Amino acid sequence: MIVDCHSHVFEYPGHLSEEFVREANARARGKPMDLHVPPERHWNAMQNVDKAIVFGLRAFNSGMTTPNEYIAEYADRYPEKVIGFASVDPTHDNVKETLEHAICGLGLKGLKLGPIYQNISPIDKRMMEVYEFCQRHQIPIMIHQGATFPRLAPLKYSLPILLEDVAIQFPSLRVVIAHLGHPWIEDTLVLIRKQPNFYSDISALHYRPWQFYQALILAKEYGVLNKLLFGSDYPFTTPEATIEALRNFNKLVEGTNLPRLETQEVEGLIHGPALSHLGLS
Repeated sequence: MIVDCHSHVFEYPGHLSEEFVREANARARGKPMDLHVPPERHWNAMQNVDKAIVFGLRAFNSGMTTPNEYIAEYADRYPEKVIGFASVDPTHDNVKETLEHAICGLGLKGLKLGPIYQNISPIDKRMMEVYEFCQRHQIPIMIHQGATFPRLAPLKYSLPILLEDVAIQFPSLRVVIAHLGHPWIEDTLVLIRKQPNFYSDISALHYRPWQFYQALILAKEYGVLNKLLFGSDYPFTTPEATIEALRNFNKLVEGTNLPRLETQEVEGLIHGPALSHLGLS
């Protein structure tokens, strides 16, 4: 089974500010990005995967305000394939009320957080309320704990190593660190190696080929390839492009003695047990 564990839906205008879109396009690779991604467009892009985890993000500091109801409506339309994750902005939302409504009321299955986007430390006391709720209700968290492009998104809050305190305080909480926590990939790998319920995804890395190569070889050397989840970060890239990059992984080092991934390791990344890792199977 192929599970895209990292994909987005949002409307523009509506859920994204003009400044967010302008900054995203200033760092786009080539032509400007179309960041109007309603459910219909997302659904068409997910035809080659078996399941898709989908979310928006509530991060008022960075101009992202996707309603949880929007995600839930899409997931309810295609329950056999679409798994909706909620979001909460602890700097703006009432955490308890928002999560109870999104999880217990709307039936969303996980939570997306982005401390760097939300301008809050991942170990702020307001975040502890989020982790406590998710551990109690067995809700997995996808957390963007790495770099990003908005100028007002503080890098100091995005270091993956900050999450070790969370892992120790909430030992049964399941957490996925998005994008291998780039550029702090080594920190992410050692963290998920020692914390049993911490994972990471490989989304939005393949278009930096050397970083992608180093990351996956280092994951192999640390023995944590089995803790990496397949994801695309759609619409910033696609499941097909990510699969193609994985299956062509060794081409970068053809004619050298540099290490490689075995075919079964590549296919294991594409067909990994994401849902069981997240308690969603």
